Amino acid sequence: MSTMAQVIHRLGPPDVMEWREWPVPDPGPGEVRLRHTAIGVNFADTYHRGGVPHPWPVPEPPVVIGFEGVGIVEEVGDGVRDFLTGDRVAYGIPPLGSYAEARNYPASSLLHLPEGLDDRVVAALLMKGMTAQYLLHRTYAVQPGDTVLVHAAAGGMGLILCQWARALGATVVGTVSTAEKAEAARAAGCDHPVVRSERDFVSVVRDVTDGEGCAVVYEAIGRDTLQRSLDALRPMGVCAAYGHVSGPPDPVDIITDLGRRGSLFITRPAIMHYVARREDLERTARSLFEAIGSGILDANLNYEYPLRDAVRAHAAIESGATLGATVLIP
Repeated sequence: MSTMAQVIHRLGPPDVMEWREWPVPDPGPGEVRLRHTAIGVNFADTYHRGGVPHPWPVPEPPVVIGFEGVGIVEEVGDGVRDFLTGDRVAYGIPPLGSYAEARNYPASSLLHLPEGLDDRVVAALLMKGMTAQYLLHRTYAVQPGDTVLVHAAAGGMGLILCQWARALGATVVGTVSTAEKAEAARAAGCDHPVVRSERDFVSVVRDVTDGEGCAVVYEAIGRDTLQRSLDALRPMGVCAAYGHVSGPPDPVDIITDLGRRGSLFITRPAIMHYVARREDLERTARSLFEAIGSGILDANLNYEYPLRDAVRAHAAIESGATLGATVLIP
């Protein structure tokens, strides 16, 4: 069979995506075929589309990108025992291919969607929410009384980190690019939003912590902020550099940049390592679903585009003007 999808024949700007037919073979062993009801849009999708280096490799074009979706199982392949036709399911990790009305996906990475959770909300939160879960609970286990620094605090990831970190009892300092975004971050639980062009976030962190520095910085900007992020950490603090929207940062010197600043730690956490085992994937997703169901997390779902208009969605995200999450609706 075939489906409609956003197909890329060469990597580049948003308009390299073309709305056209795409083949979907019968599901192979261990796979299910699902029909999407909602598709998550992540900034990493723009990396994949544009050829920016990323831990997840992109197959040679022609290719369909996207790695987050919610849908209904239409058919199961040989050996699939845990999923049945008609099941509501979700996924938030590769293989790529979610920018399509239907697709095949490995059952080993698929999740059952709990009753009562909205498809669009899960599509908006799943990958980012699982990322926030391991960043806050495993990369560095946030404790009550910690001060944390969240970059891009009004973005899709930043708003989730602010909400969840605040619920864990942390004091949250967040950087944003505009006053409007500062208010959005504050509403999500950011105690001290900082417009980067107006104030020095390191000074704010030092003021908030009486000069000590923050326990952890969730670094999503990269080249423009990484060195100053290290300056904001307390001795033995953790820099979780999970993104680089301003470009890959310059190399870090372990003696000068880490040792002399106070035995700092820096890591480039990636979801595929934290959920590589099935039990870790299920545990991470279960924690996220509980946080959604209990009201700790709001999807901040502010943008919905038809799947056929994915080019507009990408252009909006790359402009830096969006607040919160974006989903595509087939």
